[in-house]
Amino acid sequence: MAAVAVTVAALTWVVAHGVAQPGNALAFGVFIAVGELARWWAVPGEREPAPLGAAGALAYALLGECAGEPTGHGAFQVVAVVVAGALVGAVPHVARGQGPALDHVARRVLTVGFAAVCFQPLHVSGELDLRLGQGPGYALFLLVLLVLTALCDAVLAAALLRARTGHPFRPLLRDELRALLGIGSAVCATGAVMALAVAVAGLWALPVFCIPLLLTQLSFRRYAAVRATYRQTIASLARATEVAGYTRPGHAHRVAALSMAVGREMGLCGPDLTLLEHAALMHDIGQLSLVDPVPEGATSSLPAAEQRRIALLGGAVVRQTGVPAAVAVVVEQQADPYRDQPLAARIVRVANAYDDLAGGSGAGAGGALTALERLRLGTGCDYQPEVVEALARVLKRVLV
Repeated sequence: MAAVAVTVAALTWVVAHGVAQPGNALAFGVFIAVGELARWWAVPGEREPAPLGAAGALAYALLGECAGEPTGHGAFQVVAVVVAGALVGAVPHVARGQGPALDHVARRVLTVGFAAVCFQPLHVSGELDLRLGQGPGYALFLLVLLVLTALCDAVLAAALLRARTGHPFRPLLRDELRALLGIGSAVCATGAVMALAVAVAGLWALPVFCIPLLLTQLSFRRYAAVRATYRQTIASLARATEVAGYTRPGHAHRVAALSMAVGREMGLCGPDLTLLEHAALMHDIGQLSLVDPVPEGATSSLPAAEQRRIALLGGAVVRQTGVPAAVAVVVEQQADPYRDQPLAARIVRVANAYDDLAGGSGAGAGGALTALERLRLGTGCDYQPEVVEALARVLKRVLV
């Protein structure tokens, strides 16, 4: 709603007062639209799918001069140009049936609006030149403003994810702040450099100074593609137990999804969540070493000694696959008493036991409550109470 209100106010102001320096507005609007078109090749789950558009929007918000001539477009026009460019760039995506990324546009409007409100009034009034000039003070002001803008974007991104998923805000914010060290810092730096370059060289600086960000984006997407392939390889290995008839179809993926949700509920983020997902996917791989399959693959009903033997066999298999040793450690320790386990192993054990007890994907509310009750009865030794209660909160959101 805040983004809608800001957009309506900006468009109303532009309609009432006209477009200042329309050449600059058109150039930056086209640049932002082209940047939005780059979402066509975005990797699923990418935090900033259109970094070129983000850098162009930030550059327009921080633009004080163009080829030595002062600008006076103001904060409202910045927002209007950003919205127009984003909507034009979204047309091909809508035509392809993807629909507009409303969260993405709302973040862009509010973040760029924040930067423009902090910069444009001071520039248009002349206070910025009067107090700071063009020396080190001006550079320090831009640096502080960029940091605050990046923090604003991280908070907005975490809040939108919190509203959409229900996960705790703090770990989501930690993930977003960690991401600032990657593509986020590149976007901020490129936006500031583009604004300074346009101030000296004019609009010709736009295509020149976008090249470093394009190279950064390409490298990041190649890295993301490698990571996606790596995860798909682990997921394929996890399906080996299903293909061989040792576990129910979809068991490993259900346990992984549930483990990730519980991990986020308990505040895990970043590399810890990745480790948890990989360990959950491969937690039953040790069953391939058994002569006779466990009925329905439900290892949680086996004696403790047999569970530990299967877990150790699984850890040995994982160590032969080239997966990081930390994943093998979690797989090996998932059958130990929870007080001797790392947190990831505690979560995997609870998620695995729940899927076994609840009957898998066909579990209804009744089966879920029965499974939770049995897990709570085992919190004396087998399952950590905090993990079980985190699972209960996750299930409450899913089942209600």
